[in-house]
Amino acid sequence: MDVKLKLPGVEVSGCWEPNNEERRAAWELYVELVTRVSVVPLREDEGLLREALSSLYSLFETTREILRQHGPDIAEPKRDGQYNFGYLAVAMLNYGVRPLLAHWHPALEDWEHRRPVDRSRRDHELAWPQSDQLRTALRDTRQLLTAYADLLATACGVPNLIAAIPTRE
Repeated sequence: MDVKLKLPGVEVSGCWEPNNEERRAAWELYVELVTRVSVVPLREDEGLLREALSSLYSLFETTREILRQHGPDIAEPKRDGQYNFGYLAVAMLNYGVRPLLAHWHPALEDWEHRRPVDRSRRDHELAWPQSDQLRTALRDTRQLLTAYADLLATACGVPNLIAAIPTRE
């Protein structure tokens, strides 16, 4: 199957023929992606930005666990320079998710520490001058992770489970 993903700082383009272990690992990561704010839109009147960042951060531990659980079979070198699940998963984290978190986690944390005791977390977040910028960055990352989810669904041989999710923005 053809792989074409444009990540910040790197383009992943080539071929991937997943083995059975890679398909199982792809299914596990696919389930994680399609059940998080990572690919489900977060409307302005919903949730907290902190929760969205925390959800994305938890993808690191989840992906590490999948990589450890499935072992080297999912990162085996392939013929003709084909990609493998291990490379694709690590690239997703390091080039797709990490830049967003590295920039926005400390910025939001600084703002959170300024919250007056009589203001709710939600109201304080809504008053943050950079909240719209973070929402835009989350939307951009969601598009990237949606492309990953599509790739993983194809690798698993399952229909796209997020195609039926209506956009609510």
